Amino acid sequence: MTTVYLNGEFMPIEDAKVPVMDRGFLFGDGIYEVIPVYSRQPFRLREHLRRMQANLDAIRLPNPHDETQWTILIGKIIAATMFEDQSVYVQITRGVDSRRSHAFPKQPKPTVFLMTEHLTVPSQQQRAQGITAISAIDNRWLRCDIKSISLLANVLLRQLAVDTGSIETVLFRDGILTEGAASNIFAIKDGVLLAPKKSHLMLPGITYDVILELAATHGLARQLRDVSETEVRNVDELWMTSSTKEVLPIVSLDGRPVGGGKPGPAYTAMYGWYQVFKQAVMRNE
Repeated sequence: MTTVYLNGEFMPIEDAKVPVMDRGFLFGDGIYEVIPVYSRQPFRLREHLRRMQANLDAIRLPNPHDETQWTILIGKIIAATMFEDQSVYVQITRGVDSRRSHAFPKQPKPTVFLMTEHLTVPSQQQRAQGITAISAIDNRWLRCDIKSISLLANVLLRQLAVDTGSIETVLFRDGILTEGAASNIFAIKDGVLLAPKKSHLMLPGITYDVILELAATHGLARQLRDVSETEVRNVDELWMTSSTKEVLPIVSLDGRPVGGGKPGPAYTAMYGWYQVFKQAVMRNE
């Protein structure tokens, strides 16, 4: 039995119901957060909660809980699940309104929902051999920095990859790399780590920050700047990163090999650094 949390109560997922007049259902008016959990310990919880606060501020929705309350609540949903490694999903909407109106309700009562799933990480084969990706024009809205539950554009872009048997869709806007449909994207060229700088056109990933921190710690040269599509198609290595995928090598883009067509030495080093860092963080959480 899967236990979820909804508006103050823990219950079986089959019993969880949201009114049809909830603004999340009607407008996609809400935000979400995904927190990886290793051995029942949430990874970088403070950073996830800070990003969630920034997203709530961006949509002008008061946070229903403070950091301590969220920490307790997330701990309880983790404890209610049998999995050692989990993915905690948090969703907050602007709640139920008496009528369908685009304008905010004057006194919103947020809908708060939490659930967990088994944390499915990339297979050893994917890490050893790399994965394939396709590219597409980034046709999403101009506030991609908000982790909004309005994800139709991302869903359609990710499905393009699924339709071709690929794992991810790499996005370009006006010839410039933004991110993946559900990930951040990094490249290696001549020993330098290249990444788009944070802007309203990409989600500020928690793993994105970890990768940059590890690059700085271990002396890997890095550049945060506009990365052109032409550059991406001629890099030595290409990676996708996310909270659940960690860091994963892309070895083929649109049917053409990336670099040597296999995971490169910079990826191998970064993956190793990440695992050591993750274990150190979990010991200190």
